[in-house]
Amino acid sequence: MSLFLILLAAGESKRLKSSTPKPFNMVHNKTLLEHSINAFKNIPEIKKTIIVYNSKHKKYINKPYLKNIIKITGGKTRQDSTLKALNKIKKFNCKKVLIHDAARPSPPKKLIKEIVLKLKKNHAVVPIIKATDATKRIRKNSIFKNINRKSLRFTQTPQGFTFKQIYKKHKKNRKIKYDDDSSLFTKDKKKITIVRGSKKNIKITDNEDLSIFKSTIKKRIFFGIGFDVHRLVPKRKLFLGGLYIKSKLGTLGHSDGDPVLHAVADAILGACRMGDIGEKFSNKNKRYKNISSNIFLKKIISEIGSKNYFINNIDINIITESPKIKNFKKNIIKNIATLCKILPSQINIKGKTTEKLGIIGKEKAIASEVIVSVVKYD
Repeated sequence: MSLFLILLAAGESKRLKSSTPKPFNMVHNKTLLEHSINAFKNIPEIKKTIIVYNSKHKKYINKPYLKNIIKITGGKTRQDSTLKALNKIKKFNCKKVLIHDAARPSPPKKLIKEIVLKLKKNHAVVPIIKATDATKRIRKNSIFKNINRKSLRFTQTPQGFTFKQIYKKHKKNRKIKYDDDSSLFTKDKKKITIVRGSKKNIKITDNEDLSIFKSTIKKRIFFGIGFDVHRLVPKRKLFLGGLYIKSKLGTLGHSDGDPVLHAVADAILGACRMGDIGEKFSNKNKRYKNISSNIFLKKIISEIGSKNYFINNIDINIITESPKIKNFKKNIIKNIATLCKILPSQINIKGKTTEKLGIIGKEKAIASEVIVSVVKYD
């Protein structure tokens, strides 16, 4: 079955009252659009995905998660956008099509698979849910009629169709306003196969909906500890937290010898149960000779992100007699926040001494210890 997926994300999102367009609002480090795309991953019948976006939102489109996805600008209405998408995929010999509102970021896999299965032998498949609340008709903020809810149902997306039929109906009814694609089949008194929808398949309209969606995503929190110490020697540069610090002495190490970023990296890897920095960037590898630890941390952040781990907070102790950490704290926090793709407010740094005791107290070494908490979204 040549099945295509159309994701409609071209609306104005006025009811959300957000400066960021609704499809690109971030929920647990992913946009709503990315959540929608992920919902349809690993559905083998889907051969291509088409995103229909608002031309005003072009700056949000060039993202890695949209790679290998067909992107087109939408029309003035939902109908226009859908027809533009159907026109686009006509040349690809599409047989069946799923049409889904990106404002529904969490359609359950079970629901999607049932629609795909039913679509193999039917021309229109639509998920519905029962009306469970007492239903009324109002006029000027006053109830004037009770409605029997027994026969009332609410439709959801994704809705599945035979391509030729839905395309023909869209072309035929360009000037007729409708609420969803299945309305075109209802108008022509054509059969629509129904499947049971899901309350989890929430539609994001306003901020309350957004809050409800956030609360439905399961998460687990893990913790990691990192520690690193480097000897101070002449003729070496001093790097702390990814920043060059002017000093007579620098840290001895295979890379740039940054004890702060090394401890941060180890704490993150420990929290994610992904080994340690020595395993990933061996000091026996010539490629890492004098390399910036900023590069190490960027790679680690990319790797943990691909496994759905995200940093919640970082607490750092920098243990040294000299230099005084308070002079560099803000800039170090800013750099680590950038590298870790988090806010500066999620990082805390404390400068500590050993009261002149030991190798650190004699200004012959600098150490750092770090505790990190990470969140994994399932």
